[in-house]
Amino acid sequence: MKFSSIPEAFDWWLKNEYPNLPADLKKGKPVSAWRDYTHGGGVSEKRMKEILIEFGRFKIETIITHEP
Repeated sequence: MKFSSIPEAFDWWLKNEYPNLPADLKKGKPVSAWRDYTHGGGVSEKRMKEILIEFGRFKIETIITHEP
């Protein structure tokens, strides 16, 4: 599955993968990010990336293209 942005991937992860995490993994970083994200707090893109890589089995690549 491909996403066009980190926030889009994070939103998908929160809705589809986070609920299935074992209870012992829903402590610390994932739950605080979920709480911040769903209750209008801020979650930085850096924090989103860290969580996606650590808890979501994501590989993140940056592709920048310039078309004349």
